[in-house]
Amino acid sequence: MSAVQENHPAEARGPVAAPVAAVVFDVGRVLVEWDMRLLFAKLIPEPERLDWFCTTVVTEEWHFEHDAGRDLAELVAERKAAFPGNDALIDAYATRFLETIPGNVPGSHDIVRELAAQAVPLFAITNFASPFWREYRAVEPLFDLFGDIVVSGDEKLAKPDARIFDLAAKRFGHDPQAMLFIDDNAANIASARALGWQVHHFHGAPALRADLTARGLLEAQARRDTKAPEIPAPGSVN
Repeated sequence: MSAVQENHPAEARGPVAAPVAAVVFDVGRVLVEWDMRLLFAKLIPEPERLDWFCTTVVTEEWHFEHDAGRDLAELVAERKAAFPGNDALIDAYATRFLETIPGNVPGSHDIVRELAAQAVPLFAITNFASPFWREYRAVEPLFDLFGDIVVSGDEKLAKPDARIFDLAAKRFGHDPQAMLFIDDNAANIASARALGWQVHHFHGAPALRADLTARGLLEAQARRDTKAPEIPAPGSVN
């Protein structure tokens, strides 16, 4: 999962340089909600200790090392040595990760399914640790709609490193200029843009839907909702 979250005002996407041949999604906080604090709130009843643990022991910055490919057992052992007395909580990070994913980002899965129905090629680039990804992927059929997914833990490369975008472009089979990359993290968006990708800085499904509609990749809501009026048969009574 993307480890460091930045909140910025929505960015204007500007003129589209080329038609979009494929759409590339981030996963965490674009398609699924993610918050490690949710797990540890079940295990640490004291608010002050919970704050300390989530900002000092199991932090998003530390978790990012696992996303980038570091071995889980090694990370856990180091953290236990650095913070003695917290072994059970640190073990929970390793064994209960799905409890940090409370559900889907509202509206995003509908967008994916609508794009798939329009035969738009779908891909993903995600900062996700390998064992956690395998666990999550096994219970999420939405990704059956994706042609390929580049997982940072598998590649030992993580966004915003330019190399993961270059790798993805080769695997996906499209030029960066022909792909729209969607991510919630400003640094990842900046990196992709600098490499020539078209980008959408995600701030919610409604804005994404509006952008995809403007690009001609989705039908407008009014058009989807419009149904042809029924014409009564001759002699029928209404």
